Amino acid sequence: MTDHLHTTRASYDTVAADYERLLREELANSPFDRAMLGVFAERVLGGGGGPVADLGCGPGRITGHLAGLGLDVFGIDLSPEMVTVARWAHPRLRFDVGTMTALDLQDDSLAGAVSWYSTVHTPPAELPVVFREFRRVLAPGGLLLMAFKAGDESVHLSHAYGHDLDLDVYRYPPDRIAGLLTDAGLVEAARLVREPEGEKQKTPQAYVLARKPA
Repeated sequence: MTDHLHTTRASYDTVAADYERLLREELANSPFDRAMLGVFAERVLGGGGGPVADLGCGPGRITGHLAGLGLDVFGIDLSPEMVTVARWAHPRLRFDVGTMTALDLQDDSLAGAVSWYSTVHTPPAELPVVFREFRRVLAPGGLLLMAFKAGDESVHLSHAYGHDLDLDVYRYPPDRIAGLLTDAGLVEAARLVREPEGEKQKTPQAYVLARKPA
C-alpha cells in the first residue's frame, strides 16, 4: 500500500464517527447531488439493473440513498473504521474494506459504480490506475458516476471534522477527468459543473457520468 493510502486510511479511521454525524443530512441540502444520483439510478435500472458498487463509500450515506432509489448496492472503503460506521448506520447493506487501485471484484461484474468524491485524495499519477479498475469491474454498458472538486490545484488538510489529519486534497479540471476516463476506455455520457453550495464548499463541484461500451 502506498504512503498516500496509508495516510488516507489513518485519517479517515480517526474521523469516521464524527464524519458520519456531520454529513448525515448533507444530501437533503444538495438538490444537484440528488439529481445526479437519481439520473444514475434511473439509467442503471432502465438498463436492467444489477449490482452497483459505491467505491470509497465512507459511512455509507450515498450507498443508503442509492438503495432507497431501488438499486442493488454495496459499499467499499479503504478505512476499516468507516466500514464499521457504515455497517452500524445501514445494517441491511453490505460494506467491505478495499482499495480502488486493486478492487476485489470480478471483471465485468457491475451494472454501475459510484465514485462520490472518493478520488479527491488520489495523486494525479494514480488516477489512470483507478480509472482502469473502474472500467475492468463494470459490465459492458455499465455506468460510472463521479463527483469531484473542480479546479487545478491541491491543498493540504491538517484539521477537519474536529480532528488533526494528514491529507492532500486534489481538485481536477473536468476536461482532465473526462480525458482520463476516455483513455481508460470509458465514454462520457454527461457532465455538470456547479458553483459551491453552503459554507463548507469553497470551490466549484463537478459530476461526470460515463459508460463502458457495450
